[in-house]
Amino acid sequence: MLIAGQKEMQQMDQYTMEKLGLPGVVLMENAGAKVVEEILADPPCDNPRVIVLAGGGNNGGDGFVIARRLWDLGMEPLLCLLVNPDRIKGDAKVHLNVYTNRGLPIFYLQENTLEDLRNELNQADIIIDAILGTGVNRPVQEPLSQVISMVNEYERKKLLISVDIPSGVSSDDGKVNGIAVKATKTITFVFPKKGFFLHDGPKYVGEWKAVDISVSPTIAMELGLAMPKLITESLVKASVPLRPKHGHKGTFGHALIVGGSRSFIGAPIFTAKAALHSGAGLVTLAIPESIYPMAAAQNPESLFLPLSEEDGRFSEKAIDEMAPLLHQFDSVAIGPGMSRFPRGEEWIKSFITSLIHQPIVVDADALYLLRNDLDLVRQYKGNVLFTPHPGEMARLMNLTVKEVEEDRIKIAKTFAKDHNVYLLLKGHRTIIATPSGDVYINPYGHDALGKGGSGDVLTGMITSFLAQGASPVHALIAASYIHARAGEEKAKTLSSYGVMPLDIIDGIRDQLNNGILRL
Repeated sequence: MLIAGQKEMQQMDQYTMEKLGLPGVVLMENAGAKVVEEILADPPCDNPRVIVLAGGGNNGGDGFVIARRLWDLGMEPLLCLLVNPDRIKGDAKVHLNVYTNRGLPIFYLQENTLEDLRNELNQADIIIDAILGTGVNRPVQEPLSQVISMVNEYERKKLLISVDIPSGVSSDDGKVNGIAVKATKTITFVFPKKGFFLHDGPKYVGEWKAVDISVSPTIAMELGLAMPKLITESLVKASVPLRPKHGHKGTFGHALIVGGSRSFIGAPIFTAKAALHSGAGLVTLAIPESIYPMAAAQNPESLFLPLSEEDGRFSEKAIDEMAPLLHQFDSVAIGPGMSRFPRGEEWIKSFITSLIHQPIVVDADALYLLRNDLDLVRQYKGNVLFTPHPGEMARLMNLTVKEVEEDRIKIAKTFAKDHNVYLLLKGHRTIIATPSGDVYINPYGHDALGKGGSGDVLTGMITSFLAQGASPVHALIAASYIHARAGEEKAKTLSSYGVMPLDIIDGIRDQLNNGILRL
């Protein structure tokens, strides 16, 4: 499934109306009808009282259709028109005329008070937000801002359904400039909107569903629109490497994890455990020799490569010790717990030039040590995968975190193409970008993952899937999605406060056993 912005949807709507000949009033009728279907599919009670809040644009036009169709079904919704009716034009005006020609009742805000509207909202079971739609590009003005503030008082108390996008949320970047509706559910048209997954969007959109209104998704391809892709369960299932029933440990690959230091012993252990729990046949941990006894005691399933060190961190000699063995490994991860050290930049450069073109996952302090040698990454003949959080991304690009977060999709896409890497930009909604310019967005994420060690688990999963033969983009898709779902599901029983990295690792098994692969 693709993800659309305002411009892309306008182009698709225009193509449908002008090239295919399907009038806008028909699309508006279809949109309203689909929202009604969703309202009736799971009502909060028998014969619910519905109030439809309609603005002056096409979103309001959808609201007119919704109210009329609910009347046709024997319900008695209240249509509240929040703007002067003289402002309503085009297709929305057609549907308002149909509604009024039927003699159906309208609550005009300009003829009543906000307190009168509050009284009506108090009596409703379902509040339909058809106020502003996808065209928001400035702060919501009064009295609509006051209406939205009033609607939000019923958050978690009533069913709040937004039409296409919660009013006040930007469909392009998810920003809320002032105030926006905090929806229980958003019924959107054709594709989810980029704003669902960026900035403030996830806090406002609630549960969402994209419905068909006769604008074909194939139009995006016909128009050559470059749009992000949503990571879906079916895409994840197709991305997890197949596991032959008669395979053995050699069949499922050998992953090398390079990391750890005196101060950060747990990180590489989490990475190794996650790699094993997500299917790698063998995992070798290359760590400073002084932490070997502790690491081996906590992770007896792994193989170990204790390496020479200085002051609890890898020494230059460690490269010479690893180099003759690197041909054994099918994938490599470097960085978890490695920390920063004198001559670290030269160390990691020597390491990468010693590899035998395996796919390599670069994480944590390895990203810091490579920040000034990105040409090396671009020239590497294997596949390179970067997994930065926003702070690490900012450092790689000499930007501030705020600048990175301002346009996550563009930042990720530009960096991946410029440096010929596969990039996973962490965040509440993870973004994956490829060297060819494709972008994927993970619709899942949870505050339970906001804890040290969670990223190390993700690195282990990616490295494991690569070792098992997954392509870089498939490894990133599968790992990011399963990682997020594992944390989310564990939080249901352990609370979002209590989920630990080992719990996420346990959740990986649940997802692979009873979750995604059972679809």
